[in-house]
Amino acid sequence: MKLYYVTLNTTEEARQIGRILIEKKLAVCVNWFPISCSYRWQGEIIEEPEVVLIIKTRSGYRSLIEKIIQKNISYTNFIAEISPSYVNQSFLDWLNLEVPLFPHQEVKIDA
Repeated sequence: MKLYYVTLNTTEEARQIGRILIEKKLAVCVNWFPISCSYRWQGEIIEEPEVVLIIKTRSGYRSLIEKIIQKNISYTNFIAEISPSYVNQSFLDWLNLEVPLFPHQEVKIDA
């Protein structure tokens, strides 16, 4: 199992990307929530709102997930892959039921 921690500009971006991933069976579940962030940009410290998208999926989907994210946003964002050391069995059973073991070749990223 893998988690992806993704930062986006808007809730609508998170909702859209999450829906695409679930429809294409690339994720079993997504969560999104607003946060505040601070960062340095061109010599200045910027503070602004952001949205975190957490994607819950199987191993082996990183490339497809990253392509879908990049296709649906117009800027550089942050994507981190996380490998949990423990996940409860009932969640894993659900994941195994809903997301195929290997990324299927017919997945199109046009969405």
